[in-house]
Amino acid sequence: MLAAFAHGFLLAFALILPLGPQNTFILTQGAAQPRWRAVLPIVVTAALSDTTLIVAAIAGVSLVILAIPVLRTILSIAGVLFLLYMGYKTWTAPVHGEQTEDVANWSLGRKVRYSLSVSLLNPHAIMDTVVVIGGGAALYTAAADRWSYALGVTLVSWVWFLGLSLAGRIVYRIAKGPAVQRWLNRGSAVLMWAVAGRYALQVGKSVMSQRV
Repeated sequence: MLAAFAHGFLLAFALILPLGPQNTFILTQGAAQPRWRAVLPIVVTAALSDTTLIVAAIAGVSLVILAIPVLRTILSIAGVLFLLYMGYKTWTAPVHGEQTEDVANWSLGRKVRYSLSVSLLNPHAIMDTVVVIGGGAALYTAAADRWSYALGVTLVSWVWFLGLSLAGRIVYRIAKGPAVQRWLNRGSAVLMWAVAGRYALQVGKSVMSQRV
C-alpha cells in the first residue's frame, strides 16, 4: 500500500508541475485577491475537479479511452488546440494597472465557472489524468493498493493548489510592476505552447504508427 501511495504521489507531482491554464489561473488569483480566503473557492473547485477525474480514471474510464485509439487521438488534438488558445489568451492578457476589469473583481460564480472550465474542459488535463494516472492504477489488482495510489494522486492536487494560491500572493508582493507581471504571463504562455508542441509531436507519431 505504501509503495502504491508513493507511486501515485510522485506521478501526480510530475504531471501537475507545468504551468498550464489551471495552475496559472490559481496563481494569478492568489496575486489578485486582497485576502487569501477569497481564493479558497477557486482552489476547492480545482481540487474537486481533479479528484473527480482521478476517481473516474481509476474506476475504469481510462480503459475505455485506451481501447479506442481514435478517441485518444481526438482528445490529444483537442488538447493541443486548447493549450495554443490558452497560451494566446495568457500572452495577451492585461496585467494589474492596465486592465479595465481586474480579475479580483470577478464575481464568485464567474471565478468558479472559469476554474471548472480550465479543470474539466482541458483535454490535456483529461489525457494526463484519465490515461496516464488511470494507466498507472491498472498496475494494481488489489483494491487497497489502487485506492492508496488514488490517495497519493489526490493529495498532490489539494496541497499543490493551496500552495499555488499562497505563492501567488508572494509573487504579487515581489513583482508589483506591470512589466514584471507581463513577463510572468508570457513565460506561462510559452510553457503552454511548449507542452502543446510536445503533444503535437506525440499525436503525429501515433498517427504515423497506426498507418504503418
